[in-house]
Amino acid sequence: MEEHTRFGFEAVSPEEKTQRVRDVFDSVAGRYDLMNDLMSGGLHRLWKRFVINIAQVRPGQRVLDLAGGTGDLARLFAQRVGALGTVVHTDINGTMLTAGRDKLLDQGFVLPTVQCNAEALPFAPRVFDVVAIAFGLRNVTHQGVALAEMRRVLRPGGIALVLEFSKVAAPLSLAYDWYSFKVLPRLGKLVVGDEASYRYLAESIRVHPDQEVLKAQMEHEGFDRVQYHNLMAGVVALHAGWVY
Repeated sequence: MEEHTRFGFEAVSPEEKTQRVRDVFDSVAGRYDLMNDLMSGGLHRLWKRFVINIAQVRPGQRVLDLAGGTGDLARLFAQRVGALGTVVHTDINGTMLTAGRDKLLDQGFVLPTVQCNAEALPFAPRVFDVVAIAFGLRNVTHQGVALAEMRRVLRPGGIALVLEFSKVAAPLSLAYDWYSFKVLPRLGKLVVGDEASYRYLAESIRVHPDQEVLKAQMEHEGFDRVQYHNLMAGVVALHAGWVY
């Protein structure tokens, strides 16, 4: 039987999902940062700083930023690891990666930049102290494979951090659905000229594993002491898992 996965609410082949996700980010890359600020009221910046605080990154450590996009998280990590540390900024999408590299250079950060698939990382085992992915896991075709790769490249004592939209608390679900399916696509059409990509965003959030399911997935892939922190009543959740 042919394998299928989800592109939003649609069942598609893995190859079609990969291509369609690439098309989405090719379309939105130019206004990605602006849309993030508009969609979250700027709160995404606080969520990313929360990732840094949980990671407890120290000077000299090695960090891998997956689906790093326009480089917000990579910059924050680079500030913490200092000149003796390393932050590798990656993304599967070349358009997003270029936008992120240029933005980082403008901010004075020269980081290793690698275009790669989170399901097949071009790094040796046990080389990073921290691996993080922010708002990218739901776009990965085989999420379990990506989680296993994150664990593979972590040193003993290392931490994996997954920041992602999740399941909102029940009292807010109706308002959240209205915002997601009525406001976001119209905002995307107005600002980016692309309503469909932001409709996909809303759908991809709804089919992404909830907090407990993702926790179980990380445990299944061998992470220890997996825990999660709900932000904004579960609109966003940060999952953390360690390797020992």
